[in-house]
Amino acid sequence: MHRLLKIPALSAFSPLSDHNPPMYNPTRFQETRPEVLSALMQQFPLATIITSQDGDICADHIPLQWVAGEQGHGKLIGHVARANPIWKHADGQQVLVIFQGPQAYISPNWYASKAEDPRVVPTWNYAVVHVRGTLRTVSEPAALLAILRQLTDQHESSQSHPWSVDDAPADYLEKLCAAIVGIELDIATLEGKWKVSQDKTRQNHDSLVHGLQAAGSEHQQALATILQGYGPADGKA
Repeated sequence: MHRLLKIPALSAFSPLSDHNPPMYNPTRFQETRPEVLSALMQQFPLATIITSQDGDICADHIPLQWVAGEQGHGKLIGHVARANPIWKHADGQQVLVIFQGPQAYISPNWYASKAEDPRVVPTWNYAVVHVRGTLRTVSEPAALLAILRQLTDQHESSQSHPWSVDDAPADYLEKLCAAIVGIELDIATLEGKWKVSQDKTRQNHDSLVHGLQAAGSEHQQALATILQGYGPADGKA
């Protein structure tokens, strides 16, 4: 866990609430479709949980699973080590959770217009989801075990022979469960930001796709795929 400690400017920091401003998110970058937001959370489950403790800002990096609900935005579930103080200080606190999707540097060399007009500069493209909700701790053994089963079944589903919680000896599992605490968060708000060059011309937007594909890293390839689904927001030719 990373903390910002003894910084005077943070002395007035209070727990997150509905009155906290959202992230800077111009209209052209806003992604509001629930199925798109939930897909990113499922594909990139390692989340950053932002909480407050005694006037300090705390950040924990915890794998979380999005679970659909009959109503609303669903919830997030996960677990932390009992030694991690987040389950004590953040229980009942409204928190901010950030899911980071594909991201990559954008080189000016990839703009098709650069050959005729040198007025181009680097930028960074990315997709993120911000979640707000109230964190609750889960210590009851059966409920905690249910969370472990859901997490394990989700992440083992791609294995040819998926590992199950029941594969571990009962006494061993009991000891491990005593060392962790479950966490749940009913999602109050979801905010998505897909900054994927919607403000560029169609010519430059398409040339960025080719530049990312040629660069070849996993994130660059994933971002290229996203760009292909998001054309210039204003229909620039």
